[in-house]
Amino acid sequence: MTLIFPNRSRSYDETAKRVRFVGYDGTFQIPFSIEIRALLNAMPAFDAEEKCLAAFDAARFTILEAAQKAYVPGNKTFYVLTQADLRSTER
Repeated sequence: MTLIFPNRSRSYDETAKRVRFVGYDGTFQIPFSIEIRALLNAMPAFDAEEKCLAAFDAARFTILEAAQKAYVPGNKTFYVLTQADLRSTER
């Protein structure tokens, strides 16, 4: 089955310094996150959550494409995307 992202929700994880989102392979929920440094080069501390979520939304297509490339059914229970994963989607 194909990995899909029907739910546009995402959340900021201050502790892990990531933005979390979820994909689905059939009925299986596949959790993903992307490192903050992959979204932003320099991040002011006073509005980190707002900037990270806006950066995620702006790059959503690229991030979801990277998630689809990283996903291997049955391989992992959680995926963390990095800047290298985003670069792998560049043509």
